This record gives sequence, C-alpha cells and structure tokens, in this order.
Amino acid sequence: MEPLPPPDAQFPSEKSLSVPQKKIHVLVGVTGSVAALKLPLLVSQLLEIPGLWKGRSDPVLHIELRRWAHLMLVAPLDANTLAKLANGICDNLLTCVIRAWDLSKPLLFCPAMNTAMWEHPLTAQHVEQLKGFGYTEVPCVVKKLVCGDEGLGAMAEVETIVESVRRILAECVLPRQS
Repeated sequence: MEPLPPPDAQFPSEKSLSVPQKKIHVLVGVTGSVAALKLPLLVSQLLEIPGLWKGRSDPVLHIELRRWAHLMLVAPLDANTLAKLANGICDNLLTCVIRAWDLSKPLLFCPAMNTAMWEHPLTAQHVEQLKGFGYTEVPCVVKKLVCGDEGLGAMAEVETIVESVRRILAECVLPRQS
C-alpha cells in the first residue's frame, strides 16, 4: 500500500465530513478545437482534485469520495453549441444531456471563440440566456487566439476552470451551515 499525502487544508476533516447520499457526476463537454487541444490537461487536473479519483488526494476524501464521484466526457466538437443551447436545439449527445439537465445541479460553461464572434450581439444574448437558466459562466479571457486575432474570446485558463469545479465540488461536500 502506498502512503497517502497529507490532507488538503481546504477540505473538511474526517469528523466534519458529510458524505452525500448520491454519487456526484462531473461531465466535461468539449465543443471546439481549442477546447479539445486543452482537454488532456483539463482532465488531468480535474482528476487531481482531492477525492474525485484515485491518486494524489486528501486521504479522508479519497476514501469517501472515490465511491461516489464520476467524471465523464462528451465531445461533439460542435462550435455552435452556445447558440444551440440558448435556443433549445438538441441535435447531439451533449445538447440533449444539457436539455435534460436537472436545474437544481450546477452546470458551468466556458465559452471560447474568435473575437469577432465574441463581440457579436447574439453571443451576449446567448450567454445571458444560459445564465438565466442558472448556469455558471467561466468567462473567456483576452489573449492571442489561434486564428491570430488578439482580444477577448480565448477559453479560460485550465487552472481557472479546475478551480471553479473544485469550488463547486467543495460546496457539494461541505456540510450545510444552518
């Protein structure tokens, strides 16, 4: 048996851990080429979240969470997904899963596109529509894009996305304060 690393300070101690009754499912949807390029790093870092999977993790959460957390991937590589979701179009596995999403559960989306597309008024409407459904945006960032443009539209950094997922998972794990 390999030794376990020390607990991560941001997660609850064994005594305060409230183990959920249902398994948590983390679904990663990839809808564009840039996101697909970052996918190996994203999945690798998601799997390092303490307790989400076997491996380097908080020993308390590792023991408890590995029984109820799953990570799945759906990759239709469809660059129009933001618009499709905002307009209720379900023509691939990911859009169908999101259309059937339990709105009491968190859903994070990380838009990324060419700057000209990002600046189009329809994009703002689509993002606001998804936020209106209760989804959480992990905003895009300014940088030089693959197409050569420099501006807003690049997918959030992997570390930012992972931290957002980590925060949401911690909220699911930590006992509710009354």
